[in-house]
Amino acid sequence: MTRTATRIHNSTAEEMVPRGLVVAMFALMLASLTLVTVSRLTDAPHAGVVPVSPVVRSLDIALIGDRSGAYAAEAADGTVLAMSDRDKAGFIGVMGRVVERKRVTAGLPVADPVTLQLHENGTLSIVDPSTGMDIALIGYGDDNVAAFARLID
Repeated sequence: MTRTATRIHNSTAEEMVPRGLVVAMFALMLASLTLVTVSRLTDAPHAGVVPVSPVVRSLDIALIGDRSGAYAAEAADGTVLAMSDRDKAGFIGVMGRVVERKRVTAGLPVADPVTLQLHENGTLSIVDPSTGMDIALIGYGDDNVAAFARLID
């Protein structure tokens, strides 16, 4: 059995954060604050914000999940419009779980319909009147958005 000696390591000035890195960190912080201040004072338009556009078409759908994890998008009359486990429509299941989770945590009924909206500028959104949630379907990928676009076409 061998013993290994425990070294006590004292920190020295050389091991601390380099001065240049600290200066760069504070310069970045100051630059960020300056940009935000200038933006606020000049009322610059917001970038990366979903543009407001009138709704040209809407459809009430219920996102109903089953024990296997698949979700069905059902019309008001109960007609199944799409299943999340078919035709590259898995995103319907993802959004179904999002809506379900939000409603369960708020103590609201899970089976109430959501409104799928097509806007004049071509974007889609899902509005949940029970929770007030409004999800713009932007940046989720073409196949994912197409899963909902097929429902409203």
